[in-house]
Amino acid sequence: MTWAITYASAGDPADVLEATEISDPPAPGHGQIQVDVRAFPIHPGDLVGVSFGPPHPGQRTVAGLEAAGVVVATGPGVDAATVGSRVTVFPNPGSWAQRINVSAELAVPVPASVGDDVAAQMVCNPLTALLLYRAAQQHFSVGFDGIILNNAANSSVGRLFTVVAEDRQIGTIGVVRSAGRAHELTTRYPNVPVVSTDDPDWVQRIRIIADGRPIPVALDPVGGAVAGHLMSLLSSGGTLITYGALAQEQIPLHASALVGGEIGIRGLTIGRWLTGVAPERRASDVTSIIAIATAHSAEFDVAGTYPLDQISAAARHVHAPGKVGTVIVTT
Repeated sequence: MTWAITYASAGDPADVLEATEISDPPAPGHGQIQVDVRAFPIHPGDLVGVSFGPPHPGQRTVAGLEAAGVVVATGPGVDAATVGSRVTVFPNPGSWAQRINVSAELAVPVPASVGDDVAAQMVCNPLTALLLYRAAQQHFSVGFDGIILNNAANSSVGRLFTVVAEDRQIGTIGVVRSAGRAHELTTRYPNVPVVSTDDPDWVQRIRIIADGRPIPVALDPVGGAVAGHLMSLLSSGGTLITYGALAQEQIPLHASALVGGEIGIRGLTIGRWLTGVAPERRASDVTSIIAIATAHSAEFDVAGTYPLDQISAAARHVHAPGKVGTVIVTT
């Protein structure tokens, strides 16, 4: 038997997620590896999925898409030499368990210099930051004099995007919710201007910082009223790229706000990465996220670490006020 984090109904993840004993997985099948999981992250998106309930209501389901551990067995068609190597797997439904079988294609090798707490969050967030950068690059002014607005710049993805942009000499302005968060980010990234939306003049402050430079892209994982203000700051032909919906309210939007400036809105999700990206591009992206984890391991902040039997507390911590970094569960 092995322990796993499971749920059988919709509801508050802190209430419905449980540490449950389940049967050990069988021997790995063709193209699979078996992994002893050491740690996994809890992303806000994970909890959104749990809140809607399992695919088959009433049927207890193992949660999670991302985890890091050690390969302990290989199936036919997989090099047995991979046994003993450390990997991070994503996106693999049912990853939050002590032992899992997973397609070898979903396994990313973990560098020796990277600890388990970083390895556990090594794929999803860096990949999201990389995809956001690629989407922003579609605007010709990015990389010249254009500036990207980075909302929720203090989030895990927001911080990773900041360093990805800095590495490529792309100008950004961070947007956060409080003056305290703005001060923290300014200390951490002294070359990146940051504004707080608790300043009633924050929109005007961004205009002053931009100083006439175009703002072709705004990145937003929140939605709501702030997203509407971000759109108002976009230069002609600009795009709001939304990759989350943390706010409960809708984005206030009138068609005239789009028509006059030829403004666009696009959604972005890593869910299409496996199906909509060529294998060569995926391989290149994997190389890039390994490089990000190696060069910028300090950006993978850990908000808290919990054992399996404290999954409820871990789930509550994900949305705790003042949280910085990713919540990690160890097995």
